[in-house]
Amino acid sequence: MLISRAARQMRMYSARPAARDTTGHPKVTIQTIKKLYAERKPIALMTAYDYPTAVACERAGVDMVLVGDSLAMVALGHDDTSQITMDEMIHHSKAVSRGLRSPFIVADLPFGSYQSDERTAVENAVRMVKEGRAEAVKLETGRRGAPKIDAIVNGAGIPVVGHIGLTPQTAVALGGFRVQGKSLASAQSLVDDALALQEAGCFAMVLEAMPSLVAETVTRLLRVPTIGIGAGPATSGQALVLSDMVGMFDRFTPKFCQSYSDLGPRMADAVGEYKKEVRNGAFPVEGVHTYAMPAAAEESWRAYVQQQFGLELGGNKSEEGVASTVQV
Repeated sequence: MLISRAARQMRMYSARPAARDTTGHPKVTIQTIKKLYAERKPIALMTAYDYPTAVACERAGVDMVLVGDSLAMVALGHDDTSQITMDEMIHHSKAVSRGLRSPFIVADLPFGSYQSDERTAVENAVRMVKEGRAEAVKLETGRRGAPKIDAIVNGAGIPVVGHIGLTPQTAVALGGFRVQGKSLASAQSLVDDALALQEAGCFAMVLEAMPSLVAETVTRLLRVPTIGIGAGPATSGQALVLSDMVGMFDRFTPKFCQSYSDLGPRMADAVGEYKKEVRNGAFPVEGVHTYAMPAAAEESWRAYVQQQFGLELGGNKSEEGVASTVQV
């Protein structure tokens, strides 16, 4: 029996989803990223935290997706990023990987998972790749963390993205979420960090919340691409936190974030409208959101219920040949 495309679409719902769409975008690899860098084509990186946000990134065709530990705040409601665990990061990385086919997947190693020693750093990097299905890991560290990056890259063969400037995992030590590199000494320190992480083996570098001139200096000195987030237009690419750019995080919006939508208020309005329709009985609508029995079976069931329990059932009586919205 042939089933029309429209009929097939009608039968899909959240507990019985359609097959994942394929966008046709080619798979992004480290070689792709190097090629973009060599051709001076800006690299687009976006964060994702679960399957739906990953699918959005896939359909948009971004180059890289970061499973960032910012999910501790924007998805799990913690006060800062230091509270998320390795197991939680792996859980979210796995979910993101299921929604991606094309973008290159990077996952943060969370606070406490790599600071102690090289062995621990390597073990957790291996877990993130093996269990979390990430293709690379990101470490928030300066030159003091270079030996751990070297161990992960050259010891375990796992690609690493560095992260300097504002490092949210250690924001308390930096005096809060503050711009870094505003003095000559701190700018020089950022340059030293960047060069050390490149030497340790990082194939890319995130530069967060620093003056544009400092980010430009770092970008021009390095031989690997820089991804800026609040670091100006001179970097090799840009990154934003998805929840910030679509209006889903209600606590604050960083100065450097461009707003592209207001999904948070729109979602709240939709939930409010749902509640209103539930209260006044407007939802669900019989015959629109409901499933019907075949006419003969319904008539038998009504008679059985009336005879067995003394109940006169409501609802619209079925008409032969009228299909429900979703057939199971």
